[in-house]
Amino acid sequence: MTPHIPPLNAHVVIDKPALQTLFDALQTAGYTLIGPTIREEAIVYDEIGRIEELPIGWTDEQGPGHYRLHERGDGRYFAYVVGPHSWKKYLYPARLTLFRTRRQDKSFTVETGEEPPPKYAFIGARGCELAAIAVQDRVFLEGPIQAATYKARREHAFLLAVNCTEPGETCFCVSMNSGPRCESGFDLALTELDDVFLLQVGSQIGAEMLAGSGWRPAGAFELSHARRLLAEAETQMGRTLETRDLPNLLYDNLDHPRWDEVAERCLSCMNCTMVCPTCFCADITDVSDLSGENTARVRVWDSCFNPDFSYVHGGNLRPSIRARYRQWLTHKLASWIDQFGTSGCVGCGRCITWCPVGIDLTEEVAAIRGEG
Repeated sequence: MTPHIPPLNAHVVIDKPALQTLFDALQTAGYTLIGPTIREEAIVYDEIGRIEELPIGWTDEQGPGHYRLHERGDGRYFAYVVGPHSWKKYLYPARLTLFRTRRQDKSFTVETGEEPPPKYAFIGARGCELAAIAVQDRVFLEGPIQAATYKARREHAFLLAVNCTEPGETCFCVSMNSGPRCESGFDLALTELDDVFLLQVGSQIGAEMLAGSGWRPAGAFELSHARRLLAEAETQMGRTLETRDLPNLLYDNLDHPRWDEVAERCLSCMNCTMVCPTCFCADITDVSDLSGENTARVRVWDSCFNPDFSYVHGGNLRPSIRARYRQWLTHKLASWIDQFGTSGCVGCGRCITWCPVGIDLTEEVAAIRGEG
């Protein structure tokens, strides 16, 4: 018998426990599930297998330099916003071996670091995170040279997205046109209602994964309820960022005194770039064992806040924190657009939450505009 699957772009409803059926179907198809779970007092992305591992009944309280978990007292599965991890760590890993060499007598062999790409199912990607993946797709896939490892991981990824109905204090995705609704780039997009999940089918593989879930077509009540929740979420952003003529604003204010003020607070700790879902600066290092018989060339995440990152023969291009912060913000919000045709910021707010001193880029831009 042909499996009962919904048509592409259909809106369907499943009972909440049936989410496990979807998880089981993905694992049977060979996917490793990566989803939100609680580790060390934060909601992080890690390997999961059961719906009980989701942070059911928990939410997060976020602010500049502030993050805490709280129990909600209800059974909501996805009633929180983004945490310190992004999907970047799985598509563009923090440490990747490019190749290895092995010395044998008077010759040596070269072994590529390539392995079969993992087959990940990302559970709970928000609209801002889908936008971030799309930004990295432009960087790694749409230029004259494609990043082979990223491409392989990206092509094997399944995305179960979640529409965000309760934005956090540091969220400003509406300003960046990246949320709270998931518009594209997903296989399935879920909206959590009181007793059921409303799902939009975004791909054929997404439809096939729903075959055994007991889905039914969504009714007018579920659709209107979801629309109302998302409309309310758009008005509840904790932050806003005025993007009008933003590149020229930053280019025309490279000597603004605000750069000195923020440099007095910034620790140049690199937290903002590590948690950012779009930053992709990296370094290439060569490592060897003590015998010198085996060596490897490894790509590792780096940051424009690292003083050594801008060091070239003869000196450092950005020796001060002022110069490094200005480079980061101007690249993220201005020159990124010149390079890739889109902003490098998706309004997820991670850089605000996880900055130890609570530097808020929306506040910095407003100050340069003369609004602070």
